[in-house]
Amino acid sequence: MATKKDYYELLGIKRDATPEEIKKVYRRLAMKHHPDKNQGDKASEEKFKELSEAYEVLSDTEKREKYDRFGHDGLRSSFGPGGFDFNRDFTHASDLQDILGSLFGDGGGIFDDFFGGGRRRTSRTGPQRGADLRFDLEIDLEEAVFGSEREITIPVGTDCSDCKGSGVASGSKRERCRHCNGSGNVISGGGFFQVRQTCPVCGGEGTIIRKPCKTCEGAGRIKVRNRLNLKIPRGAETGVRLRLAQKGESGARGGPAGDLYVVLHVRKHDLFERRGDDLYCTVPVSFELAALGGEVRVPTVDGYAKLKLSPGTPAGKVFRLRGKGIENVEGYGRGDLHVRVNPEVPVHLSGAQKKLLKQFAADVGETNYPQGEQFASRVSSFFERRETMKK
Repeated sequence: MATKKDYYELLGIKRDATPEEIKKVYRRLAMKHHPDKNQGDKASEEKFKELSEAYEVLSDTEKREKYDRFGHDGLRSSFGPGGFDFNRDFTHASDLQDILGSLFGDGGGIFDDFFGGGRRRTSRTGPQRGADLRFDLEIDLEEAVFGSEREITIPVGTDCSDCKGSGVASGSKRERCRHCNGSGNVISGGGFFQVRQTCPVCGGEGTIIRKPCKTCEGAGRIKVRNRLNLKIPRGAETGVRLRLAQKGESGARGGPAGDLYVVLHVRKHDLFERRGDDLYCTVPVSFELAALGGEVRVPTVDGYAKLKLSPGTPAGKVFRLRGKGIENVEGYGRGDLHVRVNPEVPVHLSGAQKKLLKQFAADVGETNYPQGEQFASRVSSFFERRETMKK
């Protein structure tokens, strides 16, 4: 398998580049390698996709953070099977249209090829694919660990039932736009230099509505709330995108519906901290257990597990329980559970208990507190250097 290229090197930017700098560089390179400008050049088309992949990651705060920490391996859950796919995973179509609009009109044929399932450009009066939608969903850690099913409600645009999407009142029909003679465009200038622009009267439709539908006010579209069942996979983490095919905006004039992308966000948990597929947990233990050793019960996603402490276990010691973390969303095994031991100081002591503790403190020498000895030694060295610097 070919080694993945570094995203920063692909765009030729520094690792601390700002979002504005990233977009500016992407704009220049996207214009250079855009397939409509290099028709038939497969190498240029692949370069354009690589640049778009880099832009997709580096322009997204969460994806960029994962990439900076873990490299390409950190993005396995951000894209679908097989890695980044332009048609499925590129979420900045509007950015690209804005970047390339001045050069290629409505964004160029690349949008028809990549975002429209391979279709070619069509007239505004013909079938049009519905827009893709994004829905952000917060879930609990338990749902991410064990998987779950959720019902979500999504507001989507669909054809008006009264006018069947035409926008025209019953008994009426669209009329040809006289300003552009039905072409949807007007041409200004003359001779060698001519400028073609979208008709300002019909907005490029080529037709106008004299009597609009009262239900949709001539838009031909209304908003409805769709209830959908969503299956959350085991091991899902923040940033995972779930694609529901043809559950986005319905298509216009008989066109196919767009897709719905549900982006998951896992809430912070009051017991476990998640890092990738690993879990971290701090367990308080009594100071006498830490001193004498013994067993302590620790929570895991599978239930309680027993952890054996050696005599003199220091505060902050971390134990690793292999395979007690989260199942990888792509099936690459399970992570580990890291348990941090935190000896707890007792409170609300009785007079008799305080007396016993004082007697204990008098009997125990300083050599029984190695961390305290090390700290005192460091403090002493610091003050010696301090006095030397003051002279």
